[in-house]
Amino acid sequence: MSLDVPADLLARAERGPVDDADFVDCVRASLPYAWEVVSRVATAAPDSADGFADHEVPPPSEAERGQLLRALASDAIRGGLERHFGVKLAFQNCHRVAAFVPASVDSDRYRAFISPRGQLLNQSPELRDC
Repeated sequence: MSLDVPADLLARAERGPVDDADFVDCVRASLPYAWEVVSRVATAAPDSADGFADHEVPPPSEAERGQLLRALASDAIRGGLERHFGVKLAFQNCHRVAAFVPASVDSDRYRAFISPRGQLLNQSPELRDC
């Protein structure tokens, strides 16, 4: 299961739309490692010279790796995080998370990061089974 949804939030979702703040709070509580990584890069990106920050450290366990995968593979979760932090997230190798400020999304750096070449250059034998 991706998220631990409180009963009251689930009941509201059954009745209709829920707001982003409640959804993002559920993500924060359910996926604390993913939240920490995304929060760190999202906070650092605006202060960087090129509007980019990334996290390349492999997660300490498969549980944390699973959190990153669930957070960034879900359109709803990823979109909620992007709206909350005001960044565009990018993802490689099941653990390399990057945040780009909106003005950097069409930059050479962004296009290189999300390109097939960027993915291939970020491979190594120890990451093959991640």
